[in-house]
Amino acid sequence: MRILHTSDWHLGRTFHGVSLHDTMADLLDEMVQLVGTEAVDVVLISGDVYDQSQPRTETVRLFSKTLSSLVDAGAQVIATSGNHDSAVRLGFASDLLAHSGVHLVTSQTQVGQPILLPIKGGEVAFYGIPYLEPRPLATHWNTDISHSSVLTEAMRRVTENVAEVKPLATVVLAHCFATGADPSDSERDISVGGALSVPASLFEAADYTALGHLHGRQRVTDTVRYSGSLLPYSFSEQNHRKGAWIIDIDEQGTVSVQEYTWRTCLTVKKLRGTFEDITGGSYEAYRSAFVSITLTDAVRPARALEQLKEHFDHVLELFFEPQGVQHTELHSYRRTREARTTFDVCQSFYQHVRGRALDEDETAYLTEVTELARLAGASE
Repeated sequence: MRILHTSDWHLGRTFHGVSLHDTMADLLDEMVQLVGTEAVDVVLISGDVYDQSQPRTETVRLFSKTLSSLVDAGAQVIATSGNHDSAVRLGFASDLLAHSGVHLVTSQTQVGQPILLPIKGGEVAFYGIPYLEPRPLATHWNTDISHSSVLTEAMRRVTENVAEVKPLATVVLAHCFATGADPSDSERDISVGGALSVPASLFEAADYTALGHLHGRQRVTDTVRYSGSLLPYSFSEQNHRKGAWIIDIDEQGTVSVQEYTWRTCLTVKKLRGTFEDITGGSYEAYRSAFVSITLTDAVRPARALEQLKEHFDHVLELFFEPQGVQHTELHSYRRTREARTTFDVCQSFYQHVRGRALDEDETAYLTEVTELARLAGASE
């Protein structure tokens, strides 16, 4: 049996306000092609199918189309709900969809109930653990209010069922933060309602644990791994190699794992330097990338953003950190508040922002503008 471990699709996500819908659609087409060419039997989605609990219509249509295409390509799909998903909405018609090979695990009542798929030599048992909110569930399950406690109880139920079913191999899907893994800036904090992390040893009863929530593909242990998000969702992910894990289980139940890196990608990059450095051609490779730029010029360049947009298609962040200039103290605006004229206020603000005083032409222009404003106000 060949399995594709994915997670954190975050369908409907934007990057600093820019829609990722088209890029995601291209990547999901690549996934469908991969299922066909690599004879993938099962596609796993370990939580956060959607980015919002109430996704847009076009986002739902994309997911529906992808599910149909994956099944047509020969794979069954097992998906769990994450902390971004609405478990109720994602789980709609789950019983009906299961007959078509799409298995949605979104309720705590499904924990410990396996999805059994045949393999030469026996069956592989898949146990989906949806994102479990500790506070309401702790009372119901009689556990402490923490992620570790509720997941411990979830795995106890899984282990108990494995002893009854005796599958050839066991695969667990979970959405959590495992100790020892590396987070990024784009995951939503799930620490509310108890300790954030859980030990990887919690999943030692499984032959493979397909984790979701963290957006960097990584190995926690040989049998516990994160596939990461399909696309980067913050500039902290600029060095991620986005992809998935391909897991093979043979007729003896032996598990082997290999990585797959998506060809469809979104390049995000942080650039830092003077305006001349940034626009000098050294960063031409990032013209079509999503860029965050920090300018280090001692004097802030005029019309910086407008000029940078002539060199880069997507300037999504712009910061100024002048080098060699003494940082303004926090109380520097006291000068502005104590200024007695409109000209003084504007002059002080300009010097604070640009790091230098007005030159002769700028002083003349500001004098004229503030005087016109004063006269206009006096005539009302």
